[in-house]
Amino acid sequence: MKTKEMVYAALFAALIAVLGMIPPIPLGFIPVPITLQTLGVMLAGGFLGKKTGALSLILFIVLVAIGLPILAGGSGGLAPLVGPTAGYIFSWPIAAFCIGWASEKVWPRLKTWKLIAINAVFGVLLVNLIGAPVMALITNTPIWPGLAASAVFLPGDLIKAVVAAVVVIQARAVSPIEEKVYGA
Repeated sequence: MKTKEMVYAALFAALIAVLGMIPPIPLGFIPVPITLQTLGVMLAGGFLGKKTGALSLILFIVLVAIGLPILAGGSGGLAPLVGPTAGYIFSWPIAAFCIGWASEKVWPRLKTWKLIAINAVFGVLLVNLIGAPVMALITNTPIWPGLAASAVFLPGDLIKAVVAAVVVIQARAVSPIEEKVYGA
């Protein structure tokens, strides 16, 4: 791994930590709050690509595990990684990898709408399809009601998917994917 990739991974882990400083919106009927950190997941995958994007989220999770209070609401340590939020958090590197993989595949023909679709499938649906069942299992709730309750995240997550796509398209010229595809 190149030094530049390691720096990008650390930078995006820090960006996701900064997004965690924005107060979460707690919901009374589901133990997982609404946060902006999934925006960082989509940005990491779309801007950095599959390998570096996933690495940035793995680094972020390691920092959470060692106790840094970088999750939304200032939480950190092992509790969020074994509690109701665990499935969502552990889905983030998978989502960043998948977003990066799909972005790299269509990079020469990348359009905003394609990136919105990629973010919607892997940054919204995939995260919720992993996170909600894990949340349901941990809270001893049937999976279908858990999935139904997680539908509350969809409108905000779709807005984040659009924002992330627009930002990545605007910053496309300096993306590591651009260097990989065009050798810039």
